[in-house]
Amino acid sequence: MMKSERVEVKENRSYISILKGLLITFILSFILLLILSILLTYTNISENVISPCIIAITSISILIGSMITSTKIRKKGLLNGGIIGGTYILLLYLISSCVLQQFSLNQQSIIMIILGIIFGILGGVIGVNLKK
Repeated sequence: MMKSERVEVKENRSYISILKGLLITFILSFILLLILSILLTYTNISENVISPCIIAITSISILIGSMITSTKIRKKGLLNGGIIGGTYILLLYLISSCVLQQFSLNQQSIIMIILGIIFGILGGVIGVNLKK
């Protein structure tokens, strides 16, 4: 195998790892949001906690997804984590704008975008530096 072919194979593996990281992030978010909805339904938890909990769940999911991805790729944790965080938030908002007709960006949306990228970068850096 020539050097250029090896580089191409490694790049393809990186893309696949990023897609897997995004999938992990979405699955984890779904599970945590399902738990939150069950808690809200069957307990006396105030609905005022919904917004902070959604932000926390999104941030934690992105952190874990980017950590797992960067652990596998083992390089460019800052970039790969930022890609996962940014792509996750972008996909989330694209889906929301298709489903919700009155969707708009507000202060909470801006906070989620910033936190998504920051937690993605943080997870990427942590993942690259974890020992196998």
